Amino acid sequence: MLEIAVEAGDGYVLCRPVGELDAYTVAQFREALTDLAAHRYVLIDLSEVPFMDSAGLGALIGGIRRARDNDGDVAVACNRPALTRLLHTTGFDRLVPVCESVEEAVAALVETA
Repeated sequence: MLEIAVEAGDGYVLCRPVGELDAYTVAQFREALTDLAAHRYVLIDLSEVPFMDSAGLGALIGGIRRARDNDGDVAVACNRPALTRLLHTTGFDRLVPVCESVEEAVAALVETA
């Protein structure tokens, strides 16, 4: 089961999925990212995601594409070594900043502004 919390920050919106991001839950995550694409800056906090497969990674990339199509940008916060390794190994971190904390990700978004 996946829960998605969305919070407004100072100049950005925070999307915090809680649960596994896989083929069974990815549609819900994709829909949330689509809804958030209208915001200028989106911060995705993966700290409560214990597992993500290629479907989850694809949804993340799609969310970035939609945000950038709307002249926005995305940063990711992730303090889970296994997920961080996945994001680095796949080259995802070359698309958007991947930071260890939400605060660092906010700073990365500010730098891109």
